[in-house]
Amino acid sequence: MKDLQEILAIARAVGWGAAEILQSYYHGTATDSNLNIQYQQNEPVTVADVTVSQYILQKLQAALGNADFAYVSEETYKSPLNQHHTHDWVWIIDPLDGTRDFIDKTGDYAVHIALVQAHRPVVSVVVLPEKGKLYYATKGGGTFVETRDGILPINLLASPNTKPIEDLTLVVSRSHRHPTLEYLLHNLPLHHQKAVGSVGCKIATILEQQADIYISLSGKSAPKDWDIAAPELILTEAGGQFTHFNGNLLQYNTGDVNQWGGLLASNTQYHNTLCQAAAEILEQLANTSH
Repeated sequence: MKDLQEILAIARAVGWGAAEILQSYYHGTATDSNLNIQYQQNEPVTVADVTVSQYILQKLQAALGNADFAYVSEETYKSPLNQHHTHDWVWIIDPLDGTRDFIDKTGDYAVHIALVQAHRPVVSVVVLPEKGKLYYATKGGGTFVETRDGILPINLLASPNTKPIEDLTLVVSRSHRHPTLEYLLHNLPLHHQKAVGSVGCKIATILEQQADIYISLSGKSAPKDWDIAAPELILTEAGGQFTHFNGNLLQYNTGDVNQWGGLLASNTQYHNTLCQAAAEILEQLANTSH
């Protein structure tokens, strides 16, 4: 098997290629730029999602083969051939995170490519095509951002976040807002919100220190492994934190692609305080609604 740096180089090249294809659809320069939007369980799927999914899988499989790795993409995971949870090394791919934002032309869409080993991410690539940025990380190797001008490390601990808790900015979705989450956000001591699509774009705003906290709370549905795995590693390797409200680390490729419960990502020393506060607010809500 190739070493992680070789694997990362392949994933970065594939990430840039995927970004180019998405931009051709986004800006209408693709040979057939009709997005052909369809809805599956209320979620939009476009030709761009499917085309980029095929591109990423084809490129990774051509370079790395199927002997050592299984592959899970948002667009293919329901295939009966997918025995991915029996593999130790699994690629978890979201070819287009933020499809609604892609359709609505907000620019907040991303490509997520993560390699998970023993249920935890070890290689991660998150590309923001409209920003011309590719974030990447390896387990224990730190986080970097690549642009046309070169590569820079990102280390959140080099300039620690010293803002008081009420001055922290929470990055929230434009869509996917349900009443319990609204109640939670309203009752946390955070006074500033910034609306951004795509989990990859949200985590990038935390890396760029334009926001400090991201909270995910499952309702009828939950974020999936491919929404979270790649963004988690680029944040944690840069010195941020991404956990369940109870402090547990996230687990991937468990046989259930959903990430249930409450998740909190941050670049702040208040991470544990906010996790605890969120859990208490939800407990009070549950007690009052019985």
